[in-house]
This record gives sequence, C-alpha cells and structure tokens, in this order.
Amino acid sequence: MAVTHEPATRPRSAPRVSTRTLVWFLFCVLALLGLDLVDLQVWASVVVLAALVLAGVPALRPHASARVDRTDLVVLAAMYVTVVLLFRLAFQVFTTDNVLGLFLCFAAGLLLGVVGPVVYSVWGRHRPLRSLGLGAHELRPTLAMGVVLAAAQFLVTFQGYTLPAPAKWVPLLGMSLVVGLFEAVFFRGFVQGRLEASFGAVPAVAGAAVLYALYHVGYGMGVSEMWFLLALGVVYAVAFRLTTNVLIVWPLLTPMGAFFNNLTGGDIDLPWASLLGFADVAMLMAAAIWVAHRRERKNHTRAQASHEVAEASHVT
Repeated sequence: MAVTHEPATRPRSAPRVSTRTLVWFLFCVLALLGLDLVDLQVWASVVVLAALVLAGVPALRPHASARVDRTDLVVLAAMYVTVVLLFRLAFQVFTTDNVLGLFLCFAAGLLLGVVGPVVYSVWGRHRPLRSLGLGAHELRPTLAMGVVLAAAQFLVTFQGYTLPAPAKWVPLLGMSLVVGLFEAVFFRGFVQGRLEASFGAVPAVAGAAVLYALYHVGYGMGVSEMWFLLALGVVYAVAFRLTTNVLIVWPLLTPMGAFFNNLTGGDIDLPWASLLGFADVAMLMAAAIWVAHRRERKNHTRAQASHEVAEASHVT
C-alpha cells in the first residue's frame, strides 16, 4: 500500500511593510526626535517642508479614490465649528471664575467630538466604526509602530524628567487621556477620514493638520503657536494614515505630548475631583462606541442569516 505524505505546512511569512509606509513612518519618528534639537518654529518649518517634498514623490503618495460627499463636509464643518465654540466658551468666557460652566462646555465639546461622529457614521450613514479608525484592523503594525512613536516622543519629553507630587500630575494625566481620545476620534478618524474620502489622502492630511491647529483657538492660543501646531498636526495625521487605526496615536502618543506640555507649562492646576468628571466623559464616550459596536454585530448577524436563507432557498 502506498503511503502518501502530506506536504509540510509552510510557516506564514510576516506581512511585508511597503516602502511608502516605511518612509512615512521614519518621517514621523525623525520628526518627533527632532523636537528637542532645534527651536520649535524652525522644527515646524523643517517638518512641513519635508512633508511637502515627500508628498511630491509619486511613489510615496498613498493611492485613494475620492468622490466629494457634500453631506459629510457640511456635517464635518458644523461639528467642527460647534466644538471650537464650546471650547472658546469654556476657556475664554467662563474661565476659572465659573468652574462649572467651564467644565460643562469643555465636556460637551469633548463628547460632541466622539459621540457625534459615531452616531452620524454608524446610524446616519450606516458605516462601520472602522471608518472612524476604531477597531482591531491592522492591529499588529498599529501597536508596533505606536510603541516606537511613543518611545521617540518619550525620549524628548520624559527622559530624565522627575514627576512632581501625584496631586499635580494624576488629574492632568486623566485629562490628557480623555482629550487625546477626543482628538484621535474627531480629528484623525472623522475629520481626516471624511476629507480623504472626498479629496484624497494628501489633501486630507493637510486639511486635518490645518483644522487641528486652528481648533486650538478655542483654548485661547495665539497665532504664534499655530505654525508649530500645524506641523505637529501633520505628524499625527501621517502617523494615523499609516494604519488608519486610532490606536497608533492613542493612548500613548498624543496624550503623552499633551501631558508633558501641561506639566511643564504649569498653568493648569486640577483638583482630584476633576478625575470624576473626566471619568464620566470617558464612560459616555466608551458607551457610545460600545452601543455602535453592538449594532454593527447585530446587523452583521442579520445579514449573514439572510444570506444563508437566500442560499438555502436557491438550493431547494
């Protein structure tokens, strides 16, 4: 009797990283490492110029079809203006003289920036959470590159830095994580994602970076800081575009930068009780995402069941 031997199973090869992804990833790493080498205005000019040069190389340009969606653009503009106005109201009108008014407006802006895109995308346009950068897609490269980017930022911020007493930094960390989630979902997943769907990848990165810089007007920042924020927005937008998963910038990269700036700036002093407020906001954000995820799963199950019924009826 002949003995047959099954072919040995070949080990799966690791997914290859494209040259385009590698170049843009190195751009982000070098940009972050350069933060500590030169004046911030000079750094911003170099980063923007380098991004323009790389974007001009056809082989490094991401391929993405685009079709202008006017509904997306109108909703995006409305949400963006409302968020900026709420932040402006919180930090320029109420200020610390009215802590309750400040927090309510701030919290409303943060919630609108996450819950608004989730409701609009999942219920209004029947899109998956993945369209907002939320999900487990490209998880391995996302986590790997996210850790490297965060390590680069750590080297130019917290290396050798001694944290003050917990009362000074724990509330700031809580705020940085919640604001970081808002920025990741709103500016990366929603603003950048919708701009790319309408105009393509390069205009989306540029547009998201500009809108990210300008939104800081709500915090009361001046024109002199916008150039640096624009360049920083370019780095964050490019990093997100590498995998289109928000986990590449949150919870490590963007919150770390904000946390360090708030610590060293010394102009924000939050009480322990503020952690409860930020925890409430975070839970509402998480609840909206969870409910949307449940809806996706139910729709997927129904679609699968309908498909099986159709196949069965076709066979009979």
